[in-house]
Amino acid sequence: MPLVEFQNVSFKYGDSNEYAIKDINLKVDEGEFIILTGSTGCGKTTLIRCVNGLIPHFHQGVLEGKIIVNGLITTEHTVASLSTIVGIVFQNPENQLVSLNVLRELAFGPENMGMPREEINSRVMEVADKLGLKPLLDKPPVEMSGGEQQRVAIASVLTLKPKILLLDEPTANLDPKSAKTIIELLHSLNREFNLTIIVIEHRLELLIEYATRLIIMNNGRITADGQPSEILYSAEAEKSGVNIPRLIRVFKQLKNTGLRLEPLPATIEDGVKALKKVS
Repeated sequence: MPLVEFQNVSFKYGDSNEYAIKDINLKVDEGEFIILTGSTGCGKTTLIRCVNGLIPHFHQGVLEGKIIVNGLITTEHTVASLSTIVGIVFQNPENQLVSLNVLRELAFGPENMGMPREEINSRVMEVADKLGLKPLLDKPPVEMSGGEQQRVAIASVLTLKPKILLLDEPTANLDPKSAKTIIELLHSLNREFNLTIIVIEHRLELLIEYATRLIIMNNGRITADGQPSEILYSAEAEKSGVNIPRLIRVFKQLKNTGLRLEPLPATIEDGVKALKKVS
């Protein structure tokens, strides 16, 4: 059984006549690291809101089809009950940080689930250690950098030990160094804990070497779905207007000259190996 399954899912918000997503059929297995991309307004955020139950329980509208997460039909379970399976980090982490210091922020979720004090302390310390937040436990989130806030937001979700982590453009407000740190952290969580990760992202060059799958959306529909290197070399990627990494563009030009590159390289390391085979 897939960890997440969309069966003929369409949704339009209550104040709209147009469907935000249309005819979505999608299966996600445990341990996948998925990039979800596409032009602004194509339905990416709407799709991940369906996974954790924000649609239809918080965002009202017309939902058609069925969404199943870890065996649960999302329309039959509350957002709170789904939060122990699916965690979400929004584009601006400051908007979801509600406590006066990092320690209270990390304990917030488990406390609201009514967990014993010993279990809460254990989870908070474990996550704080993993994400390098122990020196910051007494610091107010409002006084932290964007990268630190992003780590706190991710940590606050991880204390509930979800199977799935959703992130909506986690690097949008970060400088390149902080963005790289966050992406490497996500890679580590995916590898060490088999955590299923779905990331909405436009800066594909940051993620391409870690992702196992790339999904492109356009006008509310999934138009491409597969291995990142294969998708980024496809005509659909060009047509959709996604931000194809410069490295991919260079190798596409080489490929178009007749150079046989196998497998199609997605990283510099892959490119060096492919070129050595040619030579």
